[in-house]
Amino acid sequence: MNFLVTGGAGFIGSHVCERLLLGGHRVWAFDALTSAYDPQLKRRNLAELEALGKPFEFIHADIQDRRALDEIFSSVKIDQVIHLAAQAGVRPSLLQPALYQRVNVEGTVNVLEAARLNGAKKILIASSSAVYGVNSKTPFSERDPIFSAISPYAASKLACESLGHVWHHLYKMDVAMFRFFTVYGPRQRPELVLYKFAKLICAGEPVPIYGDGSTIRDYTYISDTIDGVIACTKKEFGFEIFNIGESETISLNRLVELLETALGKKARIDRQPVQAGDMPQTFADISKAREKLGYKPKVKFEQGIRMFVEWFRKLPNP
Repeated sequence: MNFLVTGGAGFIGSHVCERLLLGGHRVWAFDALTSAYDPQLKRRNLAELEALGKPFEFIHADIQDRRALDEIFSSVKIDQVIHLAAQAGVRPSLLQPALYQRVNVEGTVNVLEAARLNGAKKILIASSSAVYGVNSKTPFSERDPIFSAISPYAASKLACESLGHVWHHLYKMDVAMFRFFTVYGPRQRPELVLYKFAKLICAGEPVPIYGDGSTIRDYTYISDTIDGVIACTKKEFGFEIFNIGESETISLNRLVELLETALGKKARIDRQPVQAGDMPQTFADISKAREKLGYKPKVKFEQGIRMFVEWFRKLPNP
């Protein structure tokens, strides 16, 4: 099949492209290479994809550019769209809420409309565990009411979920939404916690811990995340939302301990006040994904952190 992957040069996107290419599909990666983090890291991801020698094409364009989207759809028959492009991150969204609205919400409308008008019947869209906000019930289920978002990023992802449902309801498109839970692993963005902390520990610099380190996250290894995405490309659901997580939690303090062990070096902890917009916990109920997708995460955090460090040590300029 022919797949268009928006955000295809990024962390999750490049892994999705790789898995599709190795599965015998043709892939077009659509990415703006924005400066949210070093574009050279994304170019390195693209180089790895091109080195596979598979039918792969990169389109340097922005999802805010409707004409660029129409051009790719008019030039090739796209069977499925995997929409991962977004302005990411909770804390940066507090400083630029309007940017998150433009890229994540208006950009998603552009992708949905281009897909609809050009006959693509199936689209998979990235959402986030951030939509659960301050949810006292755990684990988080897709059936939970979600009216307590606490960041512009979370609000933008909630809007994307609503838009997906509208395009399914009105235009009969097959739409699946993924609520990703703290994905980590090789090619991780440098501002994400594992990469950031590993770099600081190796440099002997202070590691900022916001609050007392008791916040917990459902860390999900990248290969498990991609298993969930690929399983969804093989079935039709009408409209569905899936939690894609590990369904286990790790505290920030425990993460630092495991990272110290894997790196063989102690961290210098710098305690900071709790940050606005940060969720105290995330914890995925993955029973729906197990039932409908056959989703079964395999990589425990202790193993995943060792594999991440192995990749991290090989970086030319971490």
